[in-house]
Amino acid sequence: MTTALAPSMTAADRCDRCGAQAYVRARLHAGGELLFCAHHGREHLPKLREHADIVDETERLNETPAVAPLEER
Repeated sequence: MTTALAPSMTAADRCDRCGAQAYVRARLHAGGELLFCAHHGREHLPKLREHADIVDETERLNETPAVAPLEER
């Protein structure tokens, strides 16, 4: 699954394991959805890949906000 098929995750989306901000969405083939932070996403993705479509937005952790001062970009 690509992010074009699923809405982008927001700060309101929380990891189902620990409550941190979610960056990985797993849409289960049997129905339902699981959200994971980057840590738990890496932990569970190998097993989930055969049972779910995965949207991984962990690259957003490396982005610099547009409002950051120039020396931080």
